[in-house]
Amino acid sequence: MIDEVRIADLKRRLGEYLRKVKGGRSLTVLDRNTPIARIVPWHADDEGLKVRPPLPGAPKLQRVPLPTPVAMSVDVVSLLLEERQGDLQSPSPTSLVGSPMRRR
Repeated sequence: MIDEVRIADLKRRLGEYLRKVKGGRSLTVLDRNTPIARIVPWHADDEGLKVRPPLPGAPKLQRVPLPTPVAMSVDVVSLLLEERQGDLQSPSPTSLVGSPMRRR
């Protein structure tokens, strides 16, 4: 069974949720109703992450071209600050009016 938990609730009751995971349940961690991570029980017989070498002929990581930057009409730094400050306090309804990220 998979439970969903918001980040703030996970922080507040971490021990309780870890006991659930230890008991065999999986948790989906939500950031503002968006799934961002899953916490699953650990089993000693799990092989874990396998790291494999690149395929023959694959370019070196330094030679892989980066995508072209996206032109944005908003200040990315102010959006990051708004998001981080939103974790500490809920935005007021007036601060949401005219916010470029919330228009669709």
